[in-house]
Amino acid sequence: MSRKGPFAAVVSCLAGAGLALYAATRVWAVQVERRPGLSDLRTEQTGADVEPWLIGLAVVALAGTGALLATRGVARRLLGVLLIGAAAGIVAGAVLARVTLDPGAAGTAGSIWPVLCVLGGAAVGVGGLLAARHGHLWPAMSARYERTAPTAAEPVDGTRELWDALDRGDDPTARGPDHP
Repeated sequence: MSRKGPFAAVVSCLAGAGLALYAATRVWAVQVERRPGLSDLRTEQTGADVEPWLIGLAVVALAGTGALLATRGVARRLLGVLLIGAAAGIVAGAVLARVTLDPGAAGTAGSIWPVLCVLGGAAVGVGGLLAARHGHLWPAMSARYERTAPTAAEPVDGTRELWDALDRGDDPTARGPDHP
């Protein structure tokens, strides 16, 4: 599998989650109440006002995108399934919010933002599908970032003892009676 697979999945999830998060926080409906002798009362509703879990699912998708880079194998594939679930929730939430909401005086914004939220959810779904299907084949992060215990054959250069002294609260640079 080429490096384009993980790149496409990460970009798709990142862009989709960002778009869904942004679109869910925009004004989807504006209700104007005319009051004689007073200024009009204007009530605005965002997608997140109608379906608050849209923001939560978009944040889960953002976090899952970062986790795609840190996981490998079966864990990455399961994360892809989680991203598909988050995407389905974003799409369902946006559609449900738009169906139950009268856009009123919002004009085209009453239709544009829900559509963009659905498109963002679909992009997360595509990235999740790529990860679920091909994630186990993608390269993992380098092993140099993983902590391993030194083996008996590896020499310890003495810095470990200095750090252990600091962990105990001792000052390894202090010269006491037992240090020349």
